[in-house]
Amino acid sequence: MIVAALIGGGGLTLARLWDSQHLGVLVFVPLTLLAPVVVGDVSLLLVAFMLALAAATLPAQLGRDWIWLHCARIASCTLPLLVALVGVAFDDARDAGLVAACVIAAGLAVVVALLLLPVTRNRILLALLTAAGVAPALCTRLAADRYIYAAVAAGVGVTFLVLVLRGNKLGVDATVRPIWTALSAVSAVIAVLAVCKGDVVAPVLLAMAVVVAAAARRTAAWVALGLAVLGGMFSLAYAPPVALVTPAVRLSSTTAEVTTLVTSLLLIAFAVVSVWAMRPGRGGWTAAAVVIVYAVTVFTVTVGEMIDGTRGFLAGHMAATICWIAMAAALFGYAARVHRQQRSLPIGGGLALVAAAMAKLFLFDLGTLDGMFRVVVFMVVGLVLLGMGAGYARVLERQDSA
Repeated sequence: MIVAALIGGGGLTLARLWDSQHLGVLVFVPLTLLAPVVVGDVSLLLVAFMLALAAATLPAQLGRDWIWLHCARIASCTLPLLVALVGVAFDDARDAGLVAACVIAAGLAVVVALLLLPVTRNRILLALLTAAGVAPALCTRLAADRYIYAAVAAGVGVTFLVLVLRGNKLGVDATVRPIWTALSAVSAVIAVLAVCKGDVVAPVLLAMAVVVAAAARRTAAWVALGLAVLGGMFSLAYAPPVALVTPAVRLSSTTAEVTTLVTSLLLIAFAVVSVWAMRPGRGGWTAAAVVIVYAVTVFTVTVGEMIDGTRGFLAGHMAATICWIAMAAALFGYAARVHRQQRSLPIGGGLALVAAAMAKLFLFDLGTLDGMFRVVVFMVVGLVLLGMGAGYARVLERQDSA
């Protein structure tokens, strides 16, 4: 192995002196392919040799746009590490040395990428190769317990998040940023799934979505949306939509009920923050409104069921319908205070909410609610509609007089 390293070092030195990437690749690739044959097994010794060889070849590439040599370097570290991780997993063992090697490989991939970014013309390929170099660190669950795995994944996520937000001077431009943003998000999700279990996953993912939407604005809008969608899907596992229409379908536990309340509030927060930070078009506003309406309904019905079972279910739906019509009234009130050219969106949203509230009132509430619940919801909705009509008439009167 020492002789092979010396031969490789000499060959790469000549490649730099002659400014030949092809010679560097022809020297490095055979060493990578023959090293497992010499060692006889994909072991920690082989992994350590590959990491040392990859680090030793870096000086030969500094200042050179040799992307294919870098590709060979990443492959020489990533492939043996993945094979070793699979072997440890089959043995159902834990290997701290292998986990450390994965972390070192990830750090080496990041450092080399930052050194090569200023000189390379293949920034997208370099960003993808960096993600490949980090991949073994995101697979360390095969050789470590879930807390160490979560710490490694969280470290990867934080590292790339810092590079995305503060890496302009290091060459992290618009071509690299989306790839590393996605890698940071995937690492964060992996860390959450490794540590959190059951009902806690959805609120944590939604809280992350709110933070990303507020902090990153449009630069990571799709990451925030992906986190929110993933969190919403997890929430459906313990709070299915059928629980909103059937009082006999109760949530599995008090923990699930509390988590559902928190999830509903986070969904509302994400919808509000996303439209504030991302400035979406009509489609985005419509989606946000649908999310808010659904989350409000889930919140009121869940609170009602927690208080008084079936009677609380009816009270929750009564409150949900009143909230729908109240939101419509708020939109109409907002439309009355803005310029005429800006009224179409809030007026359209208000009319849609009124139509949805009326449909729910006559198609669901009329047949499901009974007694005082039915009386109260019809009275309140009717009074709000009368108020909205009177307010709209005053707005028209002011427009005519103007």
